[in-house]
Amino acid sequence: MANFSKSTVPQFSVEVYQNEYLPEGGREVNAIVTVTSTGGGTTGRVPLTGAAATPAALPGQGPNAAVVIMVDCSGSMDYPPTKMRNARDATSAAIDTLRDGVAFAVVAGTHVAKEVYPGNGGLAVADAATRAEAKNALRRLSAGGGTAIGTWLRLADRLLSSADVSIRHGILLTDGRNEHETPEDLRASLDACAGRFTCDARGVGTDWVVKEVTGLASAMLGTADIVADPAGLAADFTEMMENAMGKEVADVALRLWTPVGVEIRFVKQVAPTVEELTERRTEANTRAGDYPTGSWGDESRDYHVCVQVPEAGVGQEMLAARVSLILPAADGTSQVLSQGLVRAVWTDDMVASTSINPQVAHYTGQAELAQVIQQGLEARKSGDFDGATAKLGRAVQLASDSGNADTAKLLSKVVDVVDAATGTVRLKAKVADADEMTLETRSTKTVRVKK
Repeated sequence: MANFSKSTVPQFSVEVYQNEYLPEGGREVNAIVTVTSTGGGTTGRVPLTGAAATPAALPGQGPNAAVVIMVDCSGSMDYPPTKMRNARDATSAAIDTLRDGVAFAVVAGTHVAKEVYPGNGGLAVADAATRAEAKNALRRLSAGGGTAIGTWLRLADRLLSSADVSIRHGILLTDGRNEHETPEDLRASLDACAGRFTCDARGVGTDWVVKEVTGLASAMLGTADIVADPAGLAADFTEMMENAMGKEVADVALRLWTPVGVEIRFVKQVAPTVEELTERRTEANTRAGDYPTGSWGDESRDYHVCVQVPEAGVGQEMLAARVSLILPAADGTSQVLSQGLVRAVWTDDMVASTSINPQVAHYTGQAELAQVIQQGLEARKSGDFDGATAKLGRAVQLASDSGNADTAKLLSKVVDVVDAATGTVRLKAKVADADEMTLETRSTKTVRVKK
């Protein structure tokens, strides 16, 4: 019999924040759904059924997590030569962070993908001996060749699928453009791998394409970031692996059920980053669809749900949507981890019906912040300096209003701020590539509602 005090996963909770009041004839209902998982690594957690019910690397239970590290070994990694050495050191640090019992492999990526360790078409199981062997194998990593990231992902998928585990994770490092396969080839690889494992992506230096790296991470429900100075790779890889080791349940879906007559406008993650989920819906059953959320450890995320309800008169009310956290099982069944309700109530009280919920207002602003940063940088690149000034000025204003100090600091590297409150800025004449790429890469990072 399973010992659930040791072999269960965190407990999930769902909280819904909204102003449920609509004026007569009002149709749009907005809600922020906060999902929190707690209790990782502690006793007294709620037992779950399904494939993800065993946490990673518990003694005597075998690994329930697998990780593949994909290292760019294209020719550009030799310029400067310290870049390749930093990549080897970072991979070594990540290997040291693996928990005993976790399955792992290392892949060298060029215009083809090659297994570096263990090299037998499968995965090794982390312990002192295999970690030492893997780090010794890293000495064989050398720069040469092109870049075809899709081939790296497909090899990682084959390796990860060879393990009977529920948590499958990739870490990918690149320093250049994906020049040796077409965008369509990369998209096909992402489509093939999405939902099979999550993947964090990092761009090192400043010669890679932000949209390629962030697009990869988005498709694979992972994180993306820049490591402008290769010397920072080891610390970044260690942190990524620590986060991966903290995941205890995979394939959790946000299920949205709506009654007849209700239409879904959009579903998006809004914290800790903005991530559009609307088009990722898979039909679950009548009136219900699932939106992927990836793997979870001890953490909290916020989602913005917007639905359109039928017109109704004053005094009427209805359930606009039911939001559930679902864990699917291998036998086709699923378990409800937690749920919350989104309501609509029609009133002639103008104060009640025109009040904007603080959480909804905050995240609407954060989503706009991400959008105007990207639009502003695009305008700047195309030579539309007036448009860039307007968009980035609005970004400064939004960052100031919401208390997003990290984004405000990044914006100050690209514009001179005259008045943050009004969004009055001047474009800087010269901007370092690293500063512009950092702003673009991190533009979707958000902050929680101010208390």
